Amino acid sequence: MKAKREINLYLELLKKTILFEIWSKKEIYSPTGRPIPSELNEFLNSHNWPTIAHSMIGRPRMDQLHDAMESVIKDNIKGDFIETGVWRGGSCIFMRGFLKAYSIQNRNVWVADSFKGLPVPNEEKYPHDAGDILWTSDYLSVSLEQVQQNFRKYDLLDDQVKFLKGWFKDTLPSAPFGKIAIARLDGDLYESTMDSLTNLYHKVSPDGFIIIDDYELPTCKPAVHDFRQQNKINEPLIRIDPHSVYWRKRKRQMIPTLKQIGI
Repeated sequence: MKAKREINLYLELLKKTILFEIWSKKEIYSPTGRPIPSELNEFLNSHNWPTIAHSMIGRPRMDQLHDAMESVIKDNIKGDFIETGVWRGGSCIFMRGFLKAYSIQNRNVWVADSFKGLPVPNEEKYPHDAGDILWTSDYLSVSLEQVQQNFRKYDLLDDQVKFLKGWFKDTLPSAPFGKIAIARLDGDLYESTMDSLTNLYHKVSPDGFIIIDDYELPTCKPAVHDFRQQNKINEPLIRIDPHSVYWRKRKRQMIPTLKQIGI
Protein backbone atom coordinates (compact mmCIF):
# COMPACT_ATOMS: atom_id res chain seq x y z
CA MET A 1 0.00 0.00 0.00
CA LYS A 2 1.18 3.52 -0.73
CA ALA A 3 2.61 5.52 2.13
CA LYS A 4 -0.07 7.38 4.05
CA ARG A 5 1.67 10.69 3.47
CA GLU A 6 1.61 10.20 -0.31
CA ILE A 7 -2.06 9.31 -0.20
CA ASN A 8 -2.92 12.38 1.85
CA LEU A 9 -0.96 14.64 -0.50
CA TYR A 10 -2.81 13.27 -3.52
CA LEU A 11 -6.24 13.49 -1.91
CA GLU A 12 -5.65 17.03 -0.69
CA LEU A 13 -4.57 18.12 -4.15
CA LEU A 14 -7.61 16.37 -5.62
CA LYS A 15 -9.92 18.24 -3.24
CA LYS A 16 -8.29 21.58 -4.02
CA THR A 17 -8.65 20.96 -7.74
CA ILE A 18 -12.27 19.79 -7.63
CA LEU A 19 -13.22 22.75 -5.43
CA PHE A 20 -11.12 25.18 -7.52
CA GLU A 21 -9.08 26.30 -4.53
CA ILE A 22 -5.55 26.31 -5.90
CA TRP A 23 -5.87 29.23 -8.32
CA SER A 24 -5.70 32.88 -7.37
CA LYS A 25 -7.28 35.79 -9.21
CA LYS A 26 -4.01 36.65 -10.96
CA GLU A 27 -3.60 33.12 -12.25
CA ILE A 28 -6.97 32.80 -14.00
CA TYR A 29 -6.93 33.88 -17.63
CA SER A 30 -9.16 33.55 -20.65
CA PRO A 31 -7.81 32.10 -23.93
CA THR A 32 -6.90 35.66 -24.98
CA GLY A 33 -4.65 36.07 -21.95
CA ARG A 34 -6.91 38.56 -20.23
CA PRO A 35 -7.95 38.00 -16.61
CA ILE A 36 -11.50 36.81 -16.03
CA PRO A 37 -12.15 38.08 -12.51
CA SER A 38 -15.92 37.71 -12.85
CA GLU A 39 -15.53 33.93 -13.05
CA LEU A 40 -13.30 33.76 -10.00
CA ASN A 41 -15.20 36.34 -8.02
CA GLU A 42 -18.40 34.36 -8.41
CA PHE A 43 -16.68 31.30 -6.98
CA LEU A 44 -15.02 33.17 -4.13
CA ASN A 45 -18.26 34.92 -3.18
CA SER A 46 -20.38 31.79 -3.19
CA HIS A 47 -19.24 28.17 -2.98
CA ASN A 48 -22.83 27.15 -3.62
CA TRP A 49 -23.04 28.26 -7.25
CA PRO A 50 -19.50 28.21 -8.69
CA THR A 51 -18.84 28.79 -12.36
CA ILE A 52 -15.69 26.74 -12.82
CA ALA A 53 -15.42 24.23 -9.93
CA HIS A 54 -16.53 20.64 -10.44
CA SER A 55 -18.34 20.61 -7.09
CA MET A 56 -20.47 23.11 -5.20
CA ILE A 57 -20.29 21.38 -1.80
CA GLY A 58 -17.40 23.46 -0.42
CA ARG A 59 -14.54 22.49 1.86
CA PRO A 60 -16.38 21.41 5.07
CA ARG A 61 -18.62 18.96 3.21
CA MET A 62 -15.75 17.63 1.13
CA ASP A 63 -13.65 17.09 4.27
CA GLN A 64 -16.55 15.28 5.94
CA LEU A 65 -16.88 12.98 2.92
CA HIS A 66 -13.16 12.27 3.18
CA ASP A 67 -13.47 11.49 6.90
CA ALA A 68 -16.44 9.21 6.23
CA MET A 69 -14.49 7.19 3.66
CA GLU A 70 -11.53 6.92 6.02
CA SER A 71 -13.91 5.57 8.70
CA VAL A 72 -15.38 3.07 6.26
CA ILE A 73 -11.93 1.64 5.56
CA LYS A 74 -10.79 1.74 9.18
CA ASP A 75 -13.97 0.09 10.51
CA ASN A 76 -14.29 -2.34 7.56
CA ILE A 77 -17.83 -1.20 6.75
CA LYS A 78 -19.12 -3.18 3.79
CA GLY A 79 -20.47 -1.65 0.63
CA ASP A 80 -20.15 0.78 -2.23
CA PHE A 81 -20.36 4.58 -2.32
CA ILE A 82 -23.27 6.37 -3.97
CA GLU A 83 -24.34 9.95 -4.57
CA THR A 84 -27.83 10.82 -5.72
CA GLY A 85 -27.71 14.18 -7.46
CA VAL A 86 -24.16 14.73 -8.69
CA TRP A 87 -24.18 17.99 -10.71
CA ARG A 88 -20.72 18.07 -12.37
CA GLY A 89 -19.60 14.93 -10.56
CA GLY A 90 -17.04 16.40 -8.16
CA SER A 91 -17.99 14.44 -5.05
CA CYS A 92 -18.07 11.18 -6.99
CA ILE A 93 -14.77 12.00 -8.64
CA PHE A 94 -13.28 12.41 -5.17
CA MET A 95 -14.82 9.10 -4.06
CA ARG A 96 -13.20 7.32 -7.01
CA GLY A 97 -9.90 9.09 -6.37
CA PHE A 98 -10.02 7.91 -2.76
CA LEU A 99 -10.51 4.28 -3.81
CA LYS A 100 -7.70 4.56 -6.34
CA ALA A 101 -5.33 6.15 -3.83
CA TYR A 102 -5.84 3.20 -1.48
CA SER A 103 -5.76 0.64 -4.33
CA ILE A 104 -9.26 -0.54 -3.36
CA GLN A 105 -10.78 -2.65 -6.14
CA ASN A 106 -13.77 -4.27 -4.42
CA ARG A 107 -15.95 -1.16 -4.10
CA ASN A 108 -17.74 0.88 -6.74
CA VAL A 109 -18.84 4.49 -6.97
CA TRP A 110 -22.45 4.91 -8.13
CA VAL A 111 -23.25 8.16 -9.89
CA ALA A 112 -27.03 8.66 -9.86
CA ASP A 113 -28.62 11.62 -11.60
CA SER A 114 -31.18 12.52 -14.23
CA PHE A 115 -28.38 14.38 -16.02
CA LYS A 116 -31.03 16.86 -17.12
CA GLY A 117 -31.70 18.84 -13.95
CA LEU A 118 -34.42 18.51 -11.33
CA PRO A 119 -37.94 17.15 -11.91
CA VAL A 120 -40.97 19.39 -12.11
CA PRO A 121 -42.51 19.35 -8.61
CA ASN A 122 -45.39 16.90 -8.12
CA GLU A 123 -47.26 19.37 -5.94
CA GLU A 124 -50.30 17.17 -5.38
CA LYS A 125 -48.32 14.21 -4.06
CA TYR A 126 -45.52 16.20 -2.43
CA PRO A 127 -46.91 19.54 -1.14
CA HIS A 128 -43.54 20.49 0.36
CA ASP A 129 -42.19 20.86 -3.19
CA ALA A 130 -44.94 23.26 -4.27
CA GLY A 131 -43.56 26.38 -5.89
CA ASP A 132 -39.99 25.15 -6.15
CA ILE A 133 -38.35 26.51 -9.30
CA LEU A 134 -35.02 24.67 -9.35
CA TRP A 135 -36.29 22.53 -12.24
CA THR A 136 -36.16 25.65 -14.46
CA SER A 137 -32.39 26.13 -13.95
CA ASP A 138 -30.18 25.12 -16.87
CA TYR A 139 -27.21 25.65 -14.55
CA LEU A 140 -28.20 22.53 -12.61
CA SER A 141 -28.58 20.45 -15.76
CA VAL A 142 -25.29 18.71 -16.57
CA SER A 143 -25.25 15.95 -19.16
CA LEU A 144 -23.97 12.42 -18.58
CA GLU A 145 -21.34 13.00 -21.26
CA GLN A 146 -20.04 16.10 -19.48
CA VAL A 147 -19.82 14.33 -16.13
CA GLN A 148 -17.97 11.44 -17.75
CA GLN A 149 -15.60 13.91 -19.38
CA ASN A 150 -14.95 15.48 -15.98
CA PHE A 151 -13.96 12.05 -14.63
CA ARG A 152 -11.59 11.66 -17.58
CA LYS A 153 -9.89 14.95 -16.75
CA TYR A 154 -8.67 13.32 -13.51
CA ASP A 155 -7.94 9.93 -15.15
CA LEU A 156 -10.62 8.43 -12.92
CA LEU A 157 -13.20 7.06 -15.37
CA ASP A 158 -13.09 3.28 -15.29
CA ASP A 159 -15.25 0.24 -14.57
CA GLN A 160 -15.46 1.05 -10.85
CA VAL A 161 -17.61 4.06 -11.74
CA LYS A 162 -21.24 3.11 -12.40
CA PHE A 163 -23.78 5.56 -13.81
CA LEU A 164 -27.51 5.49 -13.07
CA LYS A 165 -29.25 7.83 -15.51
CA GLY A 166 -32.85 8.83 -14.83
CA TRP A 167 -35.19 9.94 -12.06
CA PHE A 168 -34.41 8.28 -8.74
CA LYS A 169 -37.87 6.71 -8.53
CA ASP A 170 -37.10 4.85 -11.77
CA THR A 171 -33.43 3.92 -11.37
CA LEU A 172 -32.86 3.22 -7.68
CA PRO A 173 -35.41 0.42 -7.06
CA SER A 174 -33.74 -1.88 -9.61
CA ALA A 175 -30.15 -0.63 -9.35
CA PRO A 176 -27.77 -3.63 -9.34
CA PHE A 177 -25.81 -2.84 -6.19
CA GLY A 178 -25.73 -4.66 -2.87
CA LYS A 179 -24.49 -3.12 0.36
CA ILE A 180 -23.83 0.61 0.64
CA ALA A 181 -21.21 2.10 2.96
CA ILE A 182 -21.88 5.76 2.12
CA ALA A 183 -25.07 7.24 0.70
CA ARG A 184 -24.65 10.90 -0.12
CA LEU A 185 -28.02 12.46 -0.98
CA ASP A 186 -28.21 15.73 -2.90
CA GLY A 187 -31.65 15.70 -4.48
CA ASP A 188 -32.88 19.02 -3.03
CA LEU A 189 -36.59 18.21 -3.31
CA TYR A 190 -38.82 16.33 -0.86
CA GLU A 191 -39.65 13.81 -3.59
CA SER A 192 -36.04 13.20 -4.61
CA THR A 193 -34.83 12.95 -1.01
CA MET A 194 -37.61 10.56 -0.05
CA ASP A 195 -37.04 8.41 -3.15
CA SER A 196 -33.35 8.16 -2.27
CA LEU A 197 -33.92 7.29 1.38
CA THR A 198 -36.70 4.80 0.64
CA ASN A 199 -34.67 2.89 -1.92
CA LEU A 200 -31.21 3.08 -0.35
CA TYR A 201 -31.50 3.11 3.42
CA HIS A 202 -32.21 -0.59 3.86
CA LYS A 203 -29.03 -1.35 1.91
CA VAL A 204 -26.78 0.85 4.05
CA SER A 205 -24.51 -1.32 6.17
CA PRO A 206 -24.44 -1.01 9.97
CA ASP A 207 -22.28 2.00 10.88
CA GLY A 208 -22.61 3.25 7.29
CA PHE A 209 -23.08 6.94 6.53
CA ILE A 210 -26.18 8.79 5.31
CA ILE A 211 -25.20 12.31 4.26
CA ILE A 212 -27.85 14.93 3.48
CA ASP A 213 -26.26 17.69 1.42
CA ASP A 214 -29.08 20.27 1.35
CA TYR A 215 -30.74 19.42 4.65
CA GLU A 216 -31.72 23.02 5.43
CA LEU A 217 -33.81 23.45 2.30
CA PRO A 218 -37.53 23.64 3.18
CA THR A 219 -38.13 20.94 0.59
CA CYS A 220 -35.46 18.57 1.91
CA LYS A 221 -35.64 18.78 5.71
CA PRO A 222 -39.27 17.57 6.01
CA ALA A 223 -38.45 14.50 3.92
CA VAL A 224 -35.56 13.58 6.22
CA HIS A 225 -37.69 14.05 9.34
CA ASP A 226 -40.66 12.14 7.90
CA PHE A 227 -38.50 9.21 6.83
CA ARG A 228 -36.69 9.02 10.13
CA GLN A 229 -39.96 9.18 12.06
CA GLN A 230 -41.66 6.57 9.89
CA ASN A 231 -38.72 4.19 10.34
CA LYS A 232 -38.10 4.99 14.02
CA ILE A 233 -34.56 6.21 13.35
CA ASN A 234 -33.13 7.87 16.46
CA GLU A 235 -29.46 8.24 15.55
CA PRO A 236 -28.45 11.89 16.06
CA LEU A 237 -28.13 14.22 13.11
CA ILE A 238 -24.59 15.59 13.08
CA ARG A 239 -24.03 19.05 11.64
CA ILE A 240 -21.42 19.39 8.89
CA ASP A 241 -21.91 23.06 8.05
CA PRO A 242 -24.88 25.45 8.09
CA HIS A 243 -26.52 23.55 5.23
CA SER A 244 -25.83 19.85 5.65
CA VAL A 245 -25.94 16.97 8.14
CA TYR A 246 -25.22 13.25 8.38
CA TRP A 247 -25.91 10.30 10.60
CA ARG A 248 -24.55 6.80 10.93
CA LYS A 249 -26.79 3.77 10.75
CA ARG A 250 -26.26 1.92 13.98
CA LYS A 251 -26.84 -1.75 14.58
CA ARG A 252 -30.28 -2.47 15.94
CA GLN A 253 -30.40 -4.10 19.36
CA MET A 254 -33.10 -6.75 19.24
CA ILE A 255 -35.32 -6.99 22.31
CA PRO A 256 -35.78 -10.70 23.12
CA THR A 257 -39.31 -12.08 23.30
CA LEU A 258 -40.59 -13.86 26.43
CA LYS A 259 -40.31 -17.15 24.56
CA GLN A 260 -36.66 -16.50 23.67
CA ILE A 261 -35.72 -15.93 27.31
CA GLY A 262 -37.67 -18.98 28.46
CA ILE A 263 -40.69 -17.31 30.10
